[in-house]
Amino acid sequence: MRRILLIISAVLLAFLAWWFLPEADSERIGKVTSKVRFFSPNDSIVLNAFNDPKVSGVTCYLSRAKTGGYRGAVGLSEDSSDASISCTKITEKTSANLEKLADSEEVFSVKTSPIFKSMRVERLVDRKRNVVIYLVYAGKWIDGSPKNSNFAIKVDVDTSTAR
Repeated sequence: MRRILLIISAVLLAFLAWWFLPEADSERIGKVTSKVRFFSPNDSIVLNAFNDPKVSGVTCYLSRAKTGGYRGAVGLSEDSSDASISCTKITEKTSANLEKLADSEEVFSVKTSPIFKSMRVERLVDRKRNVVIYLVYAGKWIDGSPKNSNFAIKVDVDTSTAR
């Protein structure tokens, strides 16, 4: 019995550590209040920045809704599927080896509910026009949302093999 309790405690602790870790490979730029809640944390819009690891010189900014309240404070609420993305060149030359990039690849993800839902950013490639497109959407195991936003950015073609 003691061993079972130890295993359950370890699994619960691992889940809590995973849930409360900051978004990997992103930087929180800020947040603004979207709904005031007088006796619990406010609902907000959170702005994160992240760099695409396979396209040099591009930073994307993702704004998304974050649910407040008591459930939101402890990570038990489900955030809405509302999000927007914008990307910019942060260096004079933005390059990628488009031939080595997958047609579609997840470049960023953040949890928006305790188990089943996440906000995802996929990179899609338009090789004909030398453009990468970043598409943000809410993914859910059973019932996803059609709400989405995208941003396209032209890149210089890098034909080197180091990618």
